Amino acid sequence: MERKSIDENKKRKPSGAAVIQASLTRALYKALFEEWASHGYTGIRLDRVASRAGAGKAAIYRRWVSKREFAAEAIAEAGLLLASVEDCGSLEKDISAFLMKLRATFRHPLVRRILPDMHAERTRNGELANILTELADRRRKIGVAIFERAIARGELSADLDIENALSLLPAMLYWEIVVLGKPVSRKKIEQQVENITLLLKHGR
Repeated sequence: MERKSIDENKKRKPSGAAVIQASLTRALYKALFEEWASHGYTGIRLDRVASRAGAGKAAIYRRWVSKREFAAEAIAEAGLLLASVEDCGSLEKDISAFLMKLRATFRHPLVRRILPDMHAERTRNGELANILTELADRRRKIGVAIFERAIARGELSADLDIENALSLLPAMLYWEIVVLGKPVSRKKIEQQVENITLLLKHGR
């Protein structure tokens, strides 16, 4: 009897804090972006986010201590923090790989609606400032690595103004996709790569 009691105790599920389910976390991320796209960052209501995800508000506070922390992790999970571009062998190929990753991010319908609001929100209060700085720093590091490899290969001059060059990488895609709402084909990416490369090599 004692052995049976011990075995039964081992089979009992632990009590206490609820288990964090990855599927619900993903649903909450999606619900946050839907709410953000519909109401803007300041208009986000966490009870509505939870309802969209089919959960209670407590599910949010078990995971994040604030709306800002929730937003920061959702942004990272959504891929807005771009992955590094591996050395593709040439400046043109590196820029192409960067733009293709950026295009995949910008093409998401919710991202297109959220990004302008993120930048506008920065002028209203500083809650998103650190998130935007992290996004910018991440993209900057990727761009710097691309340019430094090109300089090492002899494709770009060592006196390249990297800060100005960094602005060229996302500018065309952001304008076309996010601001104008236009589709950007692979052929258009190739044209952008050619234009950016020419400017970097010969522009002053």
